[in-house]
Amino acid sequence: MTTPQTMLNLDGYTDLPSGKIAAVVTYLEMRSPPPALPAEAPEGWSLQSLNADRDRYKTLYRRVGEPWLWSSRLVMSDEELAGILGHPKVEAYALHDGQDDVGLLELDFRPEGEAELAFLGLVPGVIGKGAGRFLISEAVRRAFARPIERFFVHTCSLDHPAALAFYRRAGFEPYRRAIEVTDDPRLRGIIPIDCAPQVPVLD
Repeated sequence: MTTPQTMLNLDGYTDLPSGKIAAVVTYLEMRSPPPALPAEAPEGWSLQSLNADRDRYKTLYRRVGEPWLWSSRLVMSDEELAGILGHPKVEAYALHDGQDDVGLLELDFRPEGEAELAFLGLVPGVIGKGAGRFLISEAVRRAFARPIERFFVHTCSLDHPAALAFYRRAGFEPYRRAIEVTDDPRLRGIIPIDCAPQVPVLD
């Protein structure tokens, strides 16, 4: 039952219960691919499927997402994750630089007539070197290679500070905003306690 302490104040501040974090979520969409030339991967880099390799997927998900408190895939059982990655309408890829996995791309075509950019991110140290432009170009190309009417994504205020502008430059348009409140995954032991120092841990 909702209590006065947890009701959202639409005209000011709302205190969060202990152990919770909050983010402002922005939803974006595109109805047709933008008229931009596709970016090319750096020489020797490639996209490699992750659908059949849960362990590799989870390792990359952690490396990409822990700085931004990603945890949704980590709280799933192996069976739940296998059900997603094994679905014929889900495509998961690692961006491989010839030596290591440095980026994650996941597309979900399960919504009828639509595609979701479920995850896109890079490991620390790779951001700002053109790999993101290649990943988003590939995401748009692969999404509209199927007969879809809409390609959508969401980002939030806990993500990289450049994420929203990055998606808008790629051709996505914002259409909705929400507030997401969830457990701090660091306090639940899902990710290390020292991750994402830009978001203080309040025990």
